[in-house]
Amino acid sequence: MEQITSVQNSRIKNIHKLSAKARERKEQGLFIIEGARELSLALAGKYAFDSVYICPGLFEKTDYPEVLRSISPDILYEVNEAVFQKIAYREGSDGILALAKPQPHTLPELNLPENPFVIVLEAVEKPGNLGAILRTADAAKADAVIVCDPLTDIYNPNVIRSSVGCLFTVPVAICTNDEALTYLRNKQIQTYAAELTAAQWYQDTDFTAPSAIIMGTEADGLTDFWLQHAGRRIKIPMRGVIDSLNVSVSTAILTFEAMRQRGF
Repeated sequence: MEQITSVQNSRIKNIHKLSAKARERKEQGLFIIEGARELSLALAGKYAFDSVYICPGLFEKTDYPEVLRSISPDILYEVNEAVFQKIAYREGSDGILALAKPQPHTLPELNLPENPFVIVLEAVEKPGNLGAILRTADAAKADAVIVCDPLTDIYNPNVIRSSVGCLFTVPVAICTNDEALTYLRNKQIQTYAAELTAAQWYQDTDFTAPSAIIMGTEADGLTDFWLQHAGRRIKIPMRGVIDSLNVSVSTAILTFEAMRQRGF
């Protein structure tokens, strides 16, 4: 196992580039995963690793030591704690970080069941919100998350961190609004646009048939595209002074109502 002891090492410098810039991740076809649990989920999701960096002093405290059995020694690099702290992007790390290769995330690759429930996100821009929604999708066993016209890179390190690796457990497709609408219509999936001025309450909506909830940004909500083309509009009661919820919270409310109706 090659050892890296300097923060000036070219591999370490490249990790900084990949962490900071979506353009670098796209051009190099690589992204960063930190944490043994997250690496385990990525391996189970058939992600290929380019290289793995391990700090033995930190890794000995991990709850997922078995992850090393699935990693080829040929791509392992040992780093000291000082070097690892330079490449780590979260607190309390267990001392392992990988560079992995992204997957395509196209609509045709989604393998939906006969009666699917799908979460559609339009122009999601905050990595933390996307990560939180992926956690909700995993917890509720949503059948897919479709990200339309994204303003954030789904492989942003903060998406992976905030999703606690659920990016690797939930089927995700990236496409345009038009492509998503065509796909959902072809699959005969009813679309429900979440918006404040809708006439129909979410709890009075039947989600037991093939359904997709369409979620917009906190600042602007959904664009006219989905307000005009979605099958129905639904809303969540707002009884306080503030008339909006965090989009990840709103998504969780609608998703778990759908799961309740479906008997899950």
